[in-house]
Amino acid sequence: MSRRTERVSELIRHELSDLLMRELRDPRLDGLISITRVELSPDLYNARVFVSVMSETASPADALKALNAAAGFLHKELVHRLEMRRIPFLTFHLDKTIEEGAAVLAQLNQVIHAEDAKPEII
Repeated sequence: MSRRTERVSELIRHELSDLLMRELRDPRLDGLISITRVELSPDLYNARVFVSVMSETASPADALKALNAAAGFLHKELVHRLEMRRIPFLTFHLDKTIEEGAAVLAQLNQVIHAEDAKPEII
């Protein structure tokens, strides 16, 4: 990935995060939604936006549907916010790395506590 593509993807990630916090009002977007990364195509026509959804009430699939439904609105808002010739079309994808990392940490904690519970043999 070129330096320009990295800068543009980081700029889009920042602006989308701001738009999610301030502009979108959808009950399916309840809880913590974070944009983990944005992958741009080399021609900057398409962007794959990876999101992590942590909510006790809403399912991640519903949040993903809401984000994909709002992709046109978000694209239009990016056109107004960014001074670029071409704003990529957005598709949202679920990123499960945070949940997988939390599961690994939970397993490590279980192993550590199991080792602490064993009596030492001298």
